[in-house]
Amino acid sequence: MNSILVNYEYCTGCRSCELACRNELGLTAGQSGIVITEVGPIEFNADIGLAGEPYDWVYMPVLTRACNLCETRSQQGKLPSCVQSCQAWCMYFGEPQKLVTKIDGKTRWALLGK
Repeated sequence: MNSILVNYEYCTGCRSCELACRNELGLTAGQSGIVITEVGPIEFNADIGLAGEPYDWVYMPVLTRACNLCETRSQQGKLPSCVQSCQAWCMYFGEPQKLVTKIDGKTRWALLGK
């Protein structure tokens, strides 16, 4: 069973993964197997060690029930369309045990699976 690992520290919220997924699955506008959830801006008034920027935005890709991890593409040795189209190159696909070795403890990560 494979999963998608996202380093959401670098996700810019461009939504190219949503569009690629929608096209791959043949869905209509507003439907996708992956959706970017936007949180922010969050303002931090306390000094918590942020590098001069008191605001934070988070763009977090979330898998929907329509996602099948591009089963057909995966069987052909291809990456899921969302991973391949990621403009920030912050998405990875593979076995969860191998993906977690990429987590460096310095940035924010999420492991997504079905």
